[in-house]
Amino acid sequence: MGQILHGCATTTEAVRRAIQNSQESLRALARRYGINQKTAAKWKQRETVADRPTGPKEAKSTVLSIEEEAIIVASGDILCCRSMIASMHYSRPSRI
Repeated sequence: MGQILHGCATTTEAVRRAIQNSQESLRALARRYGINQKTAAKWKQRETVADRPTGPKEAKSTVLSIEEEAIIVASGDILCCRSMIASMHYSRPSRI
């Protein structure tokens, strides 16, 4: 099973582990793995080889209040009724 990396990842966990265990200079590591020296320094300092989570620290609530839900339900009912009335009013009788 392959490793899943985020879109901007320039190293795999194996490369990160090799960087952490290496005694070579950051310049030599960067040249060997084709990465920026800052990237080599970042992985050298970290304790794990896993990506850090990105995005918001706390999830925003997607729960509606009772009032908001009532407004949406009412507007949906109105649209449904208008649609039915329009289709009844403007439809032509079928010819046999």
